[in-house]
Amino acid sequence: MDNEERQPAEKLNEAELNETIEQLCRSKAEEFHLIGYDQVSGADVWECVSDKYHKMGMPPLHEIVNDILSLKVTQFMNYITLNMYRGDMSKR
Repeated sequence: MDNEERQPAEKLNEAELNETIEQLCRSKAEEFHLIGYDQVSGADVWECVSDKYHKMGMPPLHEIVNDILSLKVTQFMNYITLNMYRGDMSKR
């Protein structure tokens, strides 16, 4: 392998990173729509996934992607239900 093939992957700037995360969250929301959860938005998915980041800090991108793509509807509904009981859901 020559040096050109070994160059590290291009890093995303903050705007590109945010857009990538938004797209993943919208995709997960669309997945939930297919199984009957029509009111879920990409922003709702992000609120659920990022909730634990408030305590731990922002993890590496690969962990964020994994957290979004592996989110189960039961996890999401548990998050929504707990926050409704706490009164934390501003939209609902």
